[in-house]
Amino acid sequence: MKQITFFIPRGPKGLRTSILMGSILIASIFCFPTQAQVDTKQSRNIKKCEFAGSFYPLDKAELDSMIERFLNAAEVPPLKDNITGIIVPHAGYIYSGQTAAYGYKTVQGKKFDMVILLGPSHRHGFKGISIYPLGSFETPLGNCAIDSEVAKELTKLSCAQTTYEYFTGEHNLEVQIPFIIKTLKDTKIVPVLFGQLNRADVDVIAKKIADIAKRKDILVVVSTDLSHYLPYDTANAVDNETLRFVKDKDIDSLFASVERNEGRACGIFPLLTFLAYAKETNSDIEILQYANSGDTAGNKKAVVGYASAVAFPGNADNTPEIRAQKSSAKPEKEESMEGFTLTHDEKMTLLKIARSTLENYLKTSKAPHLSAESGNLREKRGAFVTLTKNGELRGCIGRIVADSPLNEVIAAMAIEAATGDPRFPAVSYKELKDIQIEISVLTPFEKVTNLDEIEVGKHGLIIKKGFYSGLLLPQVPGEYGWDRETFLKHTCIKAGLPPDAYKDPDATLYKFSALVFKEKELSKK
Repeated sequence: MKQITFFIPRGPKGLRTSILMGSILIASIFCFPTQAQVDTKQSRNIKKCEFAGSFYPLDKAELDSMIERFLNAAEVPPLKDNITGIIVPHAGYIYSGQTAAYGYKTVQGKKFDMVILLGPSHRHGFKGISIYPLGSFETPLGNCAIDSEVAKELTKLSCAQTTYEYFTGEHNLEVQIPFIIKTLKDTKIVPVLFGQLNRADVDVIAKKIADIAKRKDILVVVSTDLSHYLPYDTANAVDNETLRFVKDKDIDSLFASVERNEGRACGIFPLLTFLAYAKETNSDIEILQYANSGDTAGNKKAVVGYASAVAFPGNADNTPEIRAQKSSAKPEKEESMEGFTLTHDEKMTLLKIARSTLENYLKTSKAPHLSAESGNLREKRGAFVTLTKNGELRGCIGRIVADSPLNEVIAAMAIEAATGDPRFPAVSYKELKDIQIEISVLTPFEKVTNLDEIEVGKHGLIIKKGFYSGLLLPQVPGEYGWDRETFLKHTCIKAGLPPDAYKDPDATLYKFSALVFKEKELSKK
């Protein structure tokens, strides 16, 4: 009997299995659990801290003092009491602890029934999510108990499992526990590790958490760092765009980045789930703080990005669709561009061509032939067709060379935007009723000889360098509040170039204008 007490819960998988099977055999002979089995269950239910002394201090007083300093230094704006979630980084405290404190400062002293803690698996590859179902997580500040009832509820999801092994050697959840204990005292947790997910899994998990939130006062905490090992300026630009996606709850753009393997965040699937949850609960997201390891550690050659954000119930008039309508609304003075004009009826005709083309093509796979009587619509022009769904981008493709009649370009680009944008799956016929169409008719391109020529809000940009090129439409910087320099940097990023590539003598910049109009705006006139 004494031999069985040498069971090692953290041992190699094969050893663990063989010893456990031996315990079960003897237990079946004597018909009662051995002491070894009881000890094993208890040790497994207390998740030992593995990163105290490396990622954060092992000494209780030192750890408490460090977190206290971080919280005191974090200045956050006044927020509503009913916060629904926060996003925080998970590097060593000397690198990202101060940034994390901004998120935790918003909930300090508040009362929640539990924290649902979402983070990525760095060490183990698996599909779905894994939940630590019961017991507690150990820290130098004390143990943090698990809400086994809610954990059990999450394990019923088809994509869920309870594999203790995945939590061993994983730092991203552990480093959050001292902050949770310090700011929320005795609040219980539900630790959830994320493997690979598809879009359907993300939605299912988000809806389940939202369902729990209807019955319990929960806080969702997402543990994620942003870009990894990019040069300082590049990381700033990439992370800025990622945080814009987060603020706008732009799940489609972030999911497309996963398919392109862009590496925007190590916790991308927890982050996507959080955005879906924010949508389910009509929560707004505000970015509180951004920094990277170049700011905290000094080395700027290859940095890791960190951010804190907070989510809280939003206003009914602040949905993504309404915000998009407000930001893209154009004044009457922009009805013409450099000598080229379109009447209201001509714009309506182009929009009808785009919609009729999509209706026929998505239903029959054949494009109709739609003629245009107006001379303006037969003029050769470059143009873009942009599709949105619920205020979020669903596809955008254009032709920049003015080699075809405008009406034909609009019909062709409508099909391409719906079926050929590599960032998104093809639009289905059933989706079409929820799709809004926007058209941008372009002027010829002019080479930029002086950056002062570029007028934000009037000009779009193209950059070309070697085999790389990228284009942003004139309305883009206005939608995101960019100044000229930020606009230039994002045009470079769109081309796959470093943000400051526009300064390179080998790079060529072109400016252009566009006449922009969309269905909803014109239908109201």
